[in-house]
Amino acid sequence: MKEIILPYVLLNAFKHDGKASAGAVIGAIIGALPEYKAKIKEVQKELPSIIEEVNSLSQTEQLRRLEEIAPQLLEEKPKEKKTELKELPNAVKGKVVMRMAPNPSGTLHIGHAYVMLLNSEYCKKYDGKMLIRLEDTNPSNIDPEAYEMIIEDAQWLTKGNIAQVFVQSERLEIYNKYAEKLVKDEKAYVCTCDPDAWKELMAKKEACPCREMHNQNKRFHAMFVQYKAGEAVLRLKTDLAHKNPAMRDFPLMRINDEEHPKTKNKHRVWPLMNFSVAIDDHEMGITHTIRGKEHIDNEKKQQFIFDAFGWKMATNLYTGRINFTDLAISKTKTKKLIDDGVYSGWDDIRLPFFRALKRRGYTPDAFIRYTYEVGLTQNDKTVSAEEYFKNINAFNKDVIDKDANRYFFIDEPKEISIQDAPPQNVDMELYPDAPKRGKRNFKTDTEFYITGADYDALHADTLYRLMDCLNFEKRGGKFFFHSLEYEKYKNKGAKIMHWLPKTRDLVQVEVLMPDGSKRIGFGEATLKKLYVGDIVQFERFGFCRLDERKGSKMVFWFGHR
Repeated sequence: MKEIILPYVLLNAFKHDGKASAGAVIGAIIGALPEYKAKIKEVQKELPSIIEEVNSLSQTEQLRRLEEIAPQLLEEKPKEKKTELKELPNAVKGKVVMRMAPNPSGTLHIGHAYVMLLNSEYCKKYDGKMLIRLEDTNPSNIDPEAYEMIIEDAQWLTKGNIAQVFVQSERLEIYNKYAEKLVKDEKAYVCTCDPDAWKELMAKKEACPCREMHNQNKRFHAMFVQYKAGEAVLRLKTDLAHKNPAMRDFPLMRINDEEHPKTKNKHRVWPLMNFSVAIDDHEMGITHTIRGKEHIDNEKKQQFIFDAFGWKMATNLYTGRINFTDLAISKTKTKKLIDDGVYSGWDDIRLPFFRALKRRGYTPDAFIRYTYEVGLTQNDKTVSAEEYFKNINAFNKDVIDKDANRYFFIDEPKEISIQDAPPQNVDMELYPDAPKRGKRNFKTDTEFYITGADYDALHADTLYRLMDCLNFEKRGGKFFFHSLEYEKYKNKGAKIMHWLPKTRDLVQVEVLMPDGSKRIGFGEATLKKLYVGDIVQFERFGFCRLDERKGSKMVFWFGHR
């Protein structure tokens, strides 16, 4: 039975950061050997001890044993064809123009990824053009640093697919020109009614006194020089009998005297979102939009504006929301916490913002793959952070694993002296199944470092193995050499652990963890060859990215396991 189970445990562990899962192993066995469904109780009885044995091995050892006993399981199976995005209605190859329109109240977070990447990937599918439009017509909710950060993060996330960038605060004269035309054509009017009184009239489907005044051009120009904030708004003339009160004579422009971070006090009349969006979509030749379904009513308002000018509206498509049950992704709230010193900045490792995720070693491809998995759908999706990142981490691992060399990092190091241990030159491959990539060499004697966690778990009269090095025992509080061969450890050993020789050329390593804590220890000398930005896998620890060098210390950011 063990001979049947062991290969599948080794394969599952090797593919999942060295840790096998009982449920996944049973599924693999039954899938490959249906006759063992009748022996499931026997499999379940044997499985825990085999998993414990395999999980104690390094991925290098797991691969080695799997190649010895069942190399056929490592044969590459044909990969499933990448999920295709459904066709866009009314799309013409080479003519599609789409946009993403974030507000620069902060930079991009994981909540932006799905919709932004749908737009970007559809533009790629149709050889189209992807635009970014920064909607900054509300002076009170802007982070001046966000302008550049958003563009950098959007280019990173879309893999350089942003063709052009527009900033709405630089387009005020365009909005004013179109607003003036609506007033001149008697399709819009300046309203100075009390807001509550106006709402009462709309509820009764009655026009306000301002609607039919004949001096609208003069009243419109007075918004720029005379009226105070809150005293006047420009409204579009719509159907006062519309079944939805929100569609009745809704506002297009309002006065705001607050200083704008970019334009300072140059402007005081600002377009509201539906007006600026409608004008920009027309001016920029937008053919298709994909946005959250909460904008469906906004489309109806924008249709009124398009009809007023006699324009044809783009094809509008909608998505459901990805709701996070336990992640705070509000840019406004996060900005306040940054200002209060709770977070160090938008790239604080604790934040689900792309400036932090890039530094941890995440790749755009992981988020692109997730977007394809979800597809264009109006179904809402509610996920926890753990569930979301379980998928993202799996996708990211597919991307980075093949290039991430393996190294030893010993956190909270404890020194052990193994009596009678023979001097050795130990060679290990930088990557388990790519021998051409090179090796790491360790010169050993009797003095070693192991992790504090491994040290605390050592028991007397038990056989342990330093990975690819030697076997030892603990007796009477001391450590004694047992043997070199893995075969002598194989059947009666308790645990395999990574290690470092006690030498002067070890590297001081600090790993910043996702919760903001730090793991301190030693790394092997080979790490000195890395460049900032390199992603590695620390054995039995996880994928990490070299973020900076501080003198003799190397600082990594933890990515994921």
